[in-house]
Formats: sequence, C-alpha cells, structure tokens
Amino acid sequence: MKTRMLIAAAALSTSAAPAFAHLNPAEHGSLAAGLSHPFFGADHVLAMLAVGLWAAQIGGRALWAVPGAFVAMMAVGFSFALATVPLPFVEPAILASVVALGVIVAMAVRLAVAPAAAIVGTFALFHGHAHGGELGAAGAWPFAAGFMIATVLLHMAGIGLGSMIVRLSGGGTLARLLGGVTALAGAALIFG
Repeated sequence: MKTRMLIAAAALSTSAAPAFAHLNPAEHGSLAAGLSHPFFGADHVLAMLAVGLWAAQIGGRALWAVPGAFVAMMAVGFSFALATVPLPFVEPAILASVVALGVIVAMAVRLAVAPAAAIVGTFALFHGHAHGGELGAAGAWPFAAGFMIATVLLHMAGIGLGSMIVRLSGGGTLARLLGGVTALAGAALIFG
C-alpha cells in the first residue's frame, strides 16, 4: 500500500498543469512570481526532484552539496541571462537534463560529490538562464529569490522522497523506477 501511494504521489508531482499561467508580478509581486515559476514547468519540476533523488542515493555530503551546486549555478545562469550573455540550446539542454538525471537515478550512479555537483551544476546553468529569459515585468532579484527558494523546496522533496524510499523499501528499487519514469517523461516532453 505504501509503495502504491508513493508511486501515485510521484506521478501527481510530475504531471504538468497546462491550464495554469505564470503569476503576474504586477498582481502578485515578483517574489511570488518567482516562487511559483518552477512549479509551472514539468521540465523544471522533474529535473529538480531528480537532483534530490540522486543526492539521496549518493548520501553523505551529497545531500546538501549536490542540490547546493544546482542552486548556485542556477543563479549564475540567471545572471548570464540578465547580462544578455547567450547560452546555446537552452531549452534542449533543459529537456536533456530531465532525461539524463532520470537515467542517472534509474542507474543509481554513484559518483563522488564533486563530479555529481559538476553535472547538476552544468544543467542548472541552463535552468537559470531560462528563468532569466522568462523574467518579464518581474523585479530581477525578488524573482530570483523566489525561484531559488522553490528550487530548494523541490530538491528537499526529492531528497525526502528518496530517503523515505530507501528506508521503506530496504533499497533503492523504487527510486530507480522513479528515475526511469523521469527519463521517460523527459523523452515525452522532447517528442510530445
């Protein structure tokens, strides 16, 4: 029963909500627009949850260092967008991050913290650049604070889910399954 509930929760958390639009900063404020922004893109949600799942699989210092690298490099990517520094293939790189991180979780890849942080940091650069490109009328720094907080929350959800799965299932089989589902969902976003 617990396994079914975890699968249902994971499926619901990865479903897109196309009927929603990003919050208007004029109505809700730049911080609220930034807080909501990552939750309205399945690509962002899937990648950020996968980062948390992978950090939980690695364990130890990776629990904070891997998601921390993502958030830090996402801020760099955002700054690049504000400074109009172009990055090639931003959207394809984001979609590739969903597939790659899903495969990494599915394969339960165990890397040292530094290379794992470098991998997620590279992907985060593109996620941050995309957020900067979608700034609109929002104030840059409140918007950035909002999406960084939302990212941390998504990472924490992935870490919590991954840790719970390992504890409850006595191993990482369900986490690996979720990684596979993430990779397939990423592929669906690419070809859908």
